Order: sequence, then C-alpha cells, then structure tokens
Amino acid sequence: MKTRDPITNLINALSKFPGIGERTATRLAFFVLKEPVEFANELASALIEVKEKVGLCQRCCNLTEGDLCAICRDTRRDPTTICVVESTPDLRAIEGTGDFRGTYHVLHGVISPLEGVGPDDLHVRELLDRMRPGPDQQATPVTEVIVATSPSVDGEATALYLLRLLRPLGVRVSRIASGVPIGGELEYTDRVTLSRAIAQRRDM
Repeated sequence: MKTRDPITNLINALSKFPGIGERTATRLAFFVLKEPVEFANELASALIEVKEKVGLCQRCCNLTEGDLCAICRDTRRDPTTICVVESTPDLRAIEGTGDFRGTYHVLHGVISPLEGVGPDDLHVRELLDRMRPGPDQQATPVTEVIVATSPSVDGEATALYLLRLLRPLGVRVSRIASGVPIGGELEYTDRVTLSRAIAQRRDM
C-alpha cells in the first residue's frame, strides 16, 4: 500500500480543523510550503507547546498554563459572582467587553442528548464545589451565578439544569438578557450586545 506524499498528509491534517474544507486546507498547505523553514518550525513548536503546557485551571476550568488562570489569580476580581460559560472562547468574548469584573466557570460544553453529552461530561461538579468554600477554594462565599450559555436549545436546557442544582443552595441564579440572538453563539456576538446582556441579566 502506497504511503501518501507529504503534501497530501499536510492537507489531510489541516482539513481536520473545524471550518476548514479541502480547498482551504490546500491553500494553507501551499502557503506553508512557500514560507521559510523557520515558519514551519515556529508553527510546529507552538502546536506542541500548547498541547504540552495548557491545561485546566484548578478552580474555574478555564484553559491556562499554570494551576490557576490569570483571572482566578487576580485579587481585584469580585469572587462573589461567577459567570458560567460553555467554553473558553465564550469567556474571552465576555472578558473582551471589559464590563464584567467577577469570576468565571467553564463547563466545556452543554447538555446535548442528541450528541450523547450529559451533565457528567461537563465540569458541573467543580462548579458545585465552588459553592462550598474549602481549603482549595476561595474564602468568600458566592452570592450570584450568572448562566451565560448560548440561547440555543441545548444552552437553555443546560441553564435550567444548573438552576435546579443551584437554587437549593441559596445562591442567586441569573440568566444573561436576550440581547443575544436565539440560536446564536456567544463567541461570535459583538461586544456591545454581550455587555448589555450581562448588565440586563435576569433572575431565573
């Protein structure tokens, strides 16, 4: 059986990226070929480094290089408010507004029965642990959890699931306002809309 040539191997590897079809992967592959070898070495090094050094924050499950992410280490943040998001890109989108000064919790997905994703596949247990301050958690009790999952069917189902878990704990649970379009993704929502959605959040 013939081994594929290096160009085909590169095209196949690049086409595995989300949103990258064979045509775009081909353009990227030939772009890499035209660049100096230093570019390829830098790209390869960056890919290896991100896989070897980036892990989950021990407190909020954000992607980070150290044990705690920069947000959890920042003593100027309000530890009494947690904004729950689906992914790190969503966290970065809200953080980009510059208006939210609380902390975050990253679920790394939403409940999606059709895709076989249940609550146990998300970082829900770590969120509940944060409601019970201990030696590994912040000393200040959490008073509000903002559920900022996308307003999709799965995002809403996840929000309701979190509400059922958190309400008995005596914490205020709010939902970002509907300025975010139904079926939309936070990652692609503009800063002004996100900022208003956080400011005009409502109790669940």
